[in-house]
Amino acid sequence: MSEKVYTYKSKSLILEIILDIVCYALILMMASSVFNNIYVENVWYALLASAIISLLNLTIKPFLIYITLPLTIITLGIFYPVVNIIVLKLASILMSGHFVIEGWFTPFFIAIFISIMKILFEIFIIKPIVERWVRYESICI
Repeated sequence: MSEKVYTYKSKSLILEIILDIVCYALILMMASSVFNNIYVENVWYALLASAIISLLNLTIKPFLIYITLPLTIITLGIFYPVVNIIVLKLASILMSGHFVIEGWFTPFFIAIFISIMKILFEIFIIKPIVERWVRYESICI
């Protein structure tokens, strides 16, 4: 039975990661239509960019947050979107001309927009789907 529980938890984690990447791609496409300083070539590059951003969020972002923590505390959290801008800029560098973030001032608002949209997608789309999946899997076990 412990093997079944392990596989259903890993399946729900994989589902959550896939939903996260797809929702982030949709958010990037929305941001590119709202703001002029962000460019995404097409949906496939948006998916690739969102996968790269997710990977950067797991690896580099915690280190950046740790380094900038004193400045973030002093500015009462206003500096935190700068960390998101750095992650977006790194993804832009890795994606060459297929995903582009220009400037530093407008990406500040883009990062805030992406963060707000990410929270809304997490609350209203990702979590309900994963919770339904967990309920369905628990019934099947």
